Amino acid sequence: MTKKTTETNLQAAYNFNDSWEELLENKAFVKAFLSDVLEDYILKQRWYGGKSSKLKYIELSEYFRIQQHGEVYFGLILEVNFVEAFYQHYFLPIAFVSDESFAQEDRILPISIKDQSGFIIDAINLEAFRKLVFERIHTAIPNDQTKVQYHKSLQFQDKIYESSRFMGLEQSNTSIVYNESFVLKFFRRIYANKNPDYEMSRFLSEKKNFKNTPAYLGSVNLVDSEKENITIALMQEMVPNEGDAWEYMLKELHKVFSNLEYKKIDIQKLPETELFLRLDIRDVPPQIIDWVGLNLFLKIQKLAERTAEMHIALGSEFEETAFTPTHFNGDYSVWLKNRLLYQFQNRLNAVENNLHKLDGLALTLAQEFLDKKNTIRKRFVNFDWTKLKGERIRVHGDYHLGQILVKDDDFYILDFEGEPESTIRDRKVKQPPLKDVAGLFRSFHYAIYATIFNHTDDYKHSQEELFEAGELLYKYLIGVFLKTYITKIQNANLNIGYSQERIFLLKYSLLEKAVYELGYELNSRPLWAVIPLKGITNIINH
Repeated sequence: MTKKTTETNLQAAYNFNDSWEELLENKAFVKAFLSDVLEDYILKQRWYGGKSSKLKYIELSEYFRIQQHGEVYFGLILEVNFVEAFYQHYFLPIAFVSDESFAQEDRILPISIKDQSGFIIDAINLEAFRKLVFERIHTAIPNDQTKVQYHKSLQFQDKIYESSRFMGLEQSNTSIVYNESFVLKFFRRIYANKNPDYEMSRFLSEKKNFKNTPAYLGSVNLVDSEKENITIALMQEMVPNEGDAWEYMLKELHKVFSNLEYKKIDIQKLPETELFLRLDIRDVPPQIIDWVGLNLFLKIQKLAERTAEMHIALGSEFEETAFTPTHFNGDYSVWLKNRLLYQFQNRLNAVENNLHKLDGLALTLAQEFLDKKNTIRKRFVNFDWTKLKGERIRVHGDYHLGQILVKDDDFYILDFEGEPESTIRDRKVKQPPLKDVAGLFRSFHYAIYATIFNHTDDYKHSQEELFEAGELLYKYLIGVFLKTYITKIQNANLNIGYSQERIFLLKYSLLEKAVYELGYELNSRPLWAVIPLKGITNIINH
C-alpha cells in the first residue's frame, strides 16, 4: 500500500461534518484523536519528558481557544497517564491546514472537515498562529479576567510584528524569536500553578528592575476548570550574546591547562589554598596568577557580583509573600531530609546497578561512595535548623554555567524554571541562597573535568597530574568568588548566616548537588560519573 493510499484511507476514517470551531465538541473526534493518533505523535517529540516510563493512555484535560478576529486555534492540555501510576500534563496548540505542501514533518493527523481535506498540525509551526499570539500579548488589557489571560509589561509598547522563527532545539520547551528582538517560550510540560520562570522573571524585571536577566515583556496564562493559574507562555527580550558561560569557561580552562606545558609549570610546586577560604585577587599568589591569568579571576568576580545582586533582589521583598525572606524551621528541615534521603537511596541503587560500567578512578570512588553510605546519609540527616541564623529566599534553583549568557564582559542569568526532577511546589520552596552558589561551584568543577576529558590527547601531563591541578584551580576559583559574593551580600544586609553556618550550608548543598548529578551520569554517560563522585569524596573527606 502506498503512502498516498494510506493517507487517503486515514482521511476517509477521519471525516467529520462539524466546523473546525466545533470539532472539539465532537466526542468521536476527541476519542479517535487521543487514542489512535496522539500517542505516536507525542512519543516522537523532543519536549516529551515521559520517554523512560510506559504510556498508558492520554486524556484531554482541558481545551481553550486562542483566537483573534475570527481566526481560531485550540490549545489542548493533555493528561498523559503512565502504567507506573502517575501522570504529566502537556500543552499542545493545534491548527487545521488544507495546504498539501505544509508542515510535512509535523502533521498530527490527516482529516477531512466538512469535506475539506487537510491536516491537524502543531500550531506553533504556523506563522499565522505565532503572529496572532504576538498581537494578543501586545494588545493585552490590564486585569484580563477571561479564561486565557494575556499580559504585557510597560516595556512592550508600540511594537509591530515583523518576523518569527524557531530558536533552535530545546528539550522541554519551544522558543520563538520575534523580530530578532524578543523570545516567546511556550512551556510544553505544564503544571497546575504559575511557572517559576514566569514568576521570577516578572518579579526580578518589573518589581526589582534587575538588569542582568532578560526583561519580562508579557505572558499567556490559562485559568483552568479548578481555577488554577497555568502558565502557557513567557515573552522576554532577547539578549544578544556571545554564547553561554559553560562554553566560555571551557575555552578559558583549555588555555589554563595548555599553560601548564607552555609555561613549564611544576604542578607540585604550586602554592595550596584552603577550601572555602575567601580570597581577594590580591591574595592569590603570583604563581597562580601567572598560570591562570588575571582575566579568569576578574570574570569570576563579575559572576559573583551578578549572583549576589540576583539574591539581593530576591531577598528584598516585604509585601509579596511568595518572595518575602523567611527563617529555617522544623517544616523545612523535615521536607529537606525526606527529599534528600529518598534521592540518596535512589542513587545508591543506581551505583550498585552500574558498577560493572565503571573502571579506574570512577570505580574506586564508587566503591568509596558505597562504603561511606552511612556517613553520607548521616550528613543529610544532621541538618539542625535550630543552629541556623540566616534567611531563606526564593532562589534560581537550577543555577549553573549553562543558564548564564556572556555579553561584553558581563553575565545575564536566565531560565528560572527550577530543577527538572522537582515538583512545582518543591521548586518554589524558599532555600538558602548558598544553594545556588553551590550549584555554580559544581558547574566550575564540571567544567574543569570536562576540559581534561575533552582534551585527553592535547595535554602532555598525566590525567592524575591534571586532576591535581584542576582541584587546586577549583579552590582558587571558589575562594575568589566567595570573597566578592559574601562582601556584596553583607553590604546589602541579606542574612546568609555566620561564617561556620555558611560553610555548613555550602558543603550540604554541594553534597546534595553532586548526589543529584550522579543519577544523570550513571544513566547517560558512566565515564563522567567520576566528576560527581570526586565532588562527593571532596566534601565527605574535608
